[in-house]
Amino acid sequence: MQKSKIINWGIIGLGKIAHKFAQDLLTIENTQLYAVASRNKDNADDFAKTYHAEITYNDYQSLAKDPNIDAVYIATPHTFHNAHAMLCLNHKKAVLCEKPFAMNLKEVDEMIATAKANNTLLMEAMWTYFLPHYQFALKHLKNKTFGDVLRIEADFGFNPEIDMNSRVFNKSLGGGSLLDIGIYPIFAALSTLGMPIHIESKATFLENDVDSSCLMLFTYNNDVEAHLKSTLLEKTPTEAIFYCEKGVVKINSNFHEPSRVTLISDGKGNTKHFDYTTNGYDYETRHFNKLIRQGRIESDVMTFDFSRQLIKLLDTVRLQIGLNYE
Repeated sequence: MQKSKIINWGIIGLGKIAHKFAQDLLTIENTQLYAVASRNKDNADDFAKTYHAEITYNDYQSLAKDPNIDAVYIATPHTFHNAHAMLCLNHKKAVLCEKPFAMNLKEVDEMIATAKANNTLLMEAMWTYFLPHYQFALKHLKNKTFGDVLRIEADFGFNPEIDMNSRVFNKSLGGGSLLDIGIYPIFAALSTLGMPIHIESKATFLENDVDSSCLMLFTYNNDVEAHLKSTLLEKTPTEAIFYCEKGVVKINSNFHEPSRVTLISDGKGNTKHFDYTTNGYDYETRHFNKLIRQGRIESDVMTFDFSRQLIKLLDTVRLQIGLNYE
């Protein structure tokens, strides 16, 4: 694929996050939203009109079969990620699938195996990894600007109106704090310290058995700890703070989206601002477009191994707190 070729995108699932993705897609050169699919025709037509998509489909199969589509962004509820990714991969469409990649390790492994069998690009859409402020923080942590990391504190909490019909609280759609927002503090720990040697978790639940909050303690060698929290019961700072031997790297609220980073040493803080002009989804999309043009099937940033480790951690926490989606 020539670098100058326009990459045609399709979107499956047209909820809130898909709108943000589509907005940012408009800012990327040699890229266009070609088709969208929703089981609600009016929703698909309105979405297509807003973001200048050429074609609308009322079923996902038709979009996956469209020979003009190069890549598909999957933004359906968690429980459908595996099925929709498999559908697109088996039609040789590059797949950027929202997080969590799937519901468990078995599903993730099936998706990766299918991508390899079809020689087709697949990546989990952990957009935070590609944001400049997060890469800036990672650089200082990995270069040990302030020495080794001794402790991490990362949280994500907000308090939406409890509506059992909404996706966030619907267990059949993978709702709950852990999979929806807890994945971000876990990602912060995994991307900086790797896999822990011990995990302790506890949670609170709503009457429909969806987890409303989750506290996690990851322990590493040399008594290094990551204290992680997700909650749908209160608004929290939603920061990621890395306490190091000689200073602190603090990703300010909301750390998972375009934000600021404060470097603290000797009691003095220096905050770096980043000139974000988009929602932030364009960074992962530009990376993904580059992979398509290079003929790659796996990202060198959001690798298959990293996605497997991430879902393993989610599976372990779910097992510990007794959260079962079967």
